[in-house]
Amino acid sequence: MKTSTMRVVMTAILLAFAACASWGQATLTRVEGKVRDGNKPLADTQVVLTHQDSGKTNKAKSDSRGEFTLLGLTRGAYTLEVFDASGNVICREKNHPITGEGGSLEKLDLDVSGPCKTSGQAKVSKEEIERIKAANEKAVGLNALISQYNAAETAKNWKDAEPIVKQMIAADPNNWRFYQALGGDQLNQAEYEDAVASYEKGIQLAQAVASGSAPKDPNKSETDPAKAKTGIGQMLSSQGTAYLKLKKNPEAVAAFTKAAEMDPNPGVAYFNLCATQYNTGNTEGALAACDKAIAADPNKADAYYIKGSLLLASSSLDKDGKVKATPGTAEALNKYLELAPDGQHAADVKQMLEYIGSKVETTYKGTKKK
Repeated sequence: MKTSTMRVVMTAILLAFAACASWGQATLTRVEGKVRDGNKPLADTQVVLTHQDSGKTNKAKSDSRGEFTLLGLTRGAYTLEVFDASGNVICREKNHPITGEGGSLEKLDLDVSGPCKTSGQAKVSKEEIERIKAANEKAVGLNALISQYNAAETAKNWKDAEPIVKQMIAADPNNWRFYQALGGDQLNQAEYEDAVASYEKGIQLAQAVASGSAPKDPNKSETDPAKAKTGIGQMLSSQGTAYLKLKKNPEAVAAFTKAAEMDPNPGVAYFNLCATQYNTGNTEGALAACDKAIAADPNKADAYYIKGSLLLASSSLDKDGKVKATPGTAEALNKYLELAPDGQHAADVKQMLEYIGSKVETTYKGTKKK
């Protein structure tokens, strides 16, 4: 005989990556190298790189091994000069290219034994200089948009953030992180159909990166396969939340299931799946997902609450009318109280424990709130 005296009612809390974290702007190029005279390293020389368009100058002094480091260079053509300890020019070269971006490192080794020689760099053509200039202008414009977007996100002004991130997508249409951000802005504005579509596009772009079929740039985190795989899991989880809001439960379950498979930290996806299966009445699926959520994150209090509620619902009455709780019910409910003694479900949990005649734990060692 199944118990019907107590019916647990709960709207499970879903966790989602609704808003993408703010991005930092692209950092600048770092140049490292060595000055030598043939095989002899030259100390106390000054290496000067002057950007030919802006006139900005970067200087560094070589150490006892002839080594030097220059920081904060933008891409473009430079005039390269090396001065000895007395201030005499011992090397000069125009149109020296700096082509890195996003915090990249470029090597610049200089031999002043004859005409100024540089290794590790080819001469840059006029066409290449123009290409670099155009790329710089694009990067400056994108950085400005990112600054505006970060400000809107910090203020949780999703309405203003959405058109900004759309401009970012227009400037860089293959960046899956931008679509993830757009989906988050739309989800926060209850634009659920649009959010589903944005996440789907972001997932497709990230899958190309994760599979290795998209170009990889070590200076751009969005081209890192491992980060793309994590992003896919996050977007699937958020897409599942959007599907739930649209009352498309099968699609939500499918999205959460894929998210758990893709995300290297699947605790959120499994908890969302646990909550979704609970709310749709799939007891077996919910219990399995709750156990996986707990295994992935043993401190997720709400996962124990859902598990305990499900087990309580399957309890029975003995011949004397006493509750015969399903094994594990009290343990799950008491674990919730241990992790969240003042949690939003604490009163319900205590009532459930009293109902099944189990002792309500009131003190715990190392109590954690979740």
